[in-house]
Amino acid sequence: MPEVIFPGPEGRLHGRYQPSPHPRPMLAIILHPHPHSGGTMNYPITLALYTMFVKRGFATLRFNFRGVGRSEGEFDNGVGELSDAASALDWLQAMNPESSGTWVAGASFGALIGMQLLMRRPEVKGFISIAPPANLYDFGFLAPCPSSGLIVQGTGDEVVAEPAVAKLVEKLKTQKHITIDYATIEGANHHFQHEMDQLMGTVEAYLDRRLRADAGR
Repeated sequence: MPEVIFPGPEGRLHGRYQPSPHPRPMLAIILHPHPHSGGTMNYPITLALYTMFVKRGFATLRFNFRGVGRSEGEFDNGVGELSDAASALDWLQAMNPESSGTWVAGASFGALIGMQLLMRRPEVKGFISIAPPANLYDFGFLAPCPSSGLIVQGTGDEVVAEPAVAKLVEKLKTQKHITIDYATIEGANHHFQHEMDQLMGTVEAYLDRRLRADAGR
C-alpha cells in the first residue's frame, strides 16, 4: 500500500493507494470517520474496507481529511472535507484514466461525506455506508439518491440511532431505478468493536453480488 501525497483544496493530502493489476480497473475511495472522534485513514473499519476492495482488484485509495495526520489544513465541519474527497477522487481518476467505474465507501462521518460525494459525481455506481449519522446530520440532499448501495447499522450504536437510519433507508427505497440494501447487526456499537467479522462478511457478500451482476450484463 504505497504512501501518496496529492493536492487538496487547502494543501497536501496524505493517503495510501494500491494500484490495480487490471488495465481498466474499478476505482474505490474510502472515507474515514469524524476527526474529532479519532477518525483517520487507519481507523479499523476504514482499513478493512480498503483491504476488501484491494483484494478484488480495485484501484483503491484511502486518505486523511484536512488537518488529520500529515494532511494539511484545518477541520471544516464537512464542507471542506467534501472538497477533499472530490479532490481525492480527481487524483484517483487521473491515475486511472481508463477506469470502468467508481465505488465510494465510508464509516460514520465518512459515510456522510461519501453520500454527498455520490450526489456530485455521476460516475459513482455503488456505495457502502456504515453507520451513517442520520440523527446528527440532514441527509435531505439525497433527493434523489443516484446510485444503489448498502447501508449497515448496529442496533447497539451509542452515537447513531438505528431508528433514524431505518427512516432514511425507507425514504430512499421509495425512489425508482435504485436499490438500497439495509443490514442491521444485532448489538453492535458504533465501532462494531466485537462484530467486525460479521460487518465485513455482510459488506463483502453485498459487493461480490453486485460485481457478479455487473459482470453478467
